[in-house]
Amino acid sequence: MKYVDEFRDGDTARAIGTRIAALAEPGKRYAFMEVCGGHTHTIYKHGLEDHLPESIRLVHGPGCPVCVLPMGRVDDAIAIARDPDVIMTAFGDMMRVPGSDGSFFDAKAEGADIRMVYSPLDALKIARANPERRVVFMAIGFETTTPSTAMTILRAAREGLENFSVFCNHVVVIPPMTAILDSPDLRLDGFIGPGHVSTIIGCEPYRFIASERGKPLVVAGFEPLDILQSIHQLMVQLAEGRCEVENQYGRVVPWDGNRRALEVVDEVMELRDTFEWRGLGWIPESALQLREAYAAFDAERLFTIPGRRVADPKACQCGDVLQGALEPWECGVFGTACTPETPIGTCMVSSEGACAAYYNYGRFSRSRTRGATSLPDPVVVGR
Repeated sequence: MKYVDEFRDGDTARAIGTRIAALAEPGKRYAFMEVCGGHTHTIYKHGLEDHLPESIRLVHGPGCPVCVLPMGRVDDAIAIARDPDVIMTAFGDMMRVPGSDGSFFDAKAEGADIRMVYSPLDALKIARANPERRVVFMAIGFETTTPSTAMTILRAAREGLENFSVFCNHVVVIPPMTAILDSPDLRLDGFIGPGHVSTIIGCEPYRFIASERGKPLVVAGFEPLDILQSIHQLMVQLAEGRCEVENQYGRVVPWDGNRRALEVVDEVMELRDTFEWRGLGWIPESALQLREAYAAFDAERLFTIPGRRVADPKACQCGDVLQGALEPWECGVFGTACTPETPIGTCMVSSEGACAAYYNYGRFSRSRTRGATSLPDPVVVGR
């Protein structure tokens, strides 16, 4: 395949759906978790559930970097941003994420200098242009975006920029997957592995999920046929009694990952002892911080921050959604008090959030909608 439309071909989707249905054992239920929020959006944008037998359930996981950020860290960032000497910079998704007392947008409306950027290099450019101000980059994301932050810090160090720092909230993907596997309330038969993260870390880190935890995992791309093919690969493994890590996204993901990117991250950052995740609590060695050698660029060392831990609003059930324990439409405020325009929780804010996917693509109940798929004629084999 060379072109995007080839990865969205309806005839191929029907053929894969038929093969998946043929592998489903009568009376057996299957549950596969798509770890990445990008997969969740593809699934509901293109109606991929309509190409699967009813016995297969797709469960969304904690792969949205904005969604997993606890409210306390948002409050800490806003506290830094309210310093009159500071220019806070952040990705667009972060601007609307609610803390306990409003979002970046709210703080900006009250006078804080908060600017949206598209990369940490944009923040570095702002620091060069404003030598009299202290520029802070709100760094978020899994291993996918961590190398760009690390490279920016190295460049700032080479240039001797003393007014640039990073508020580091980078997290790593394996610990939350382990926490989910340890949960007694969630039964999974396999994982659709995150494609973007795997371009950096490769496939080897997932091997323990298959060898020790007995769950097959297929690293998948983000087009409709990528996801359907990955589900087919999982079903084949289960039918054959195998449990392995496979790479469906081989056109992008090298098995060993991006070694140079990993080296840069290791040079600049190290694992924290523990970090708080929305919905999952405190997970050991699940996030990164700057090494002592780069303390001059660490906003947590340069600024006094509240460090408060804040519980989510009682009405919001983002935590359960992130664990896959709750479908977004099961939350009492979904689509009513909580919408993309008036979000209560992070899952409705982010472009990778599960609640945003369900809301934007009309998934307001458990029932699947035949004919709603953007791919032609969904298969109905094996009902």
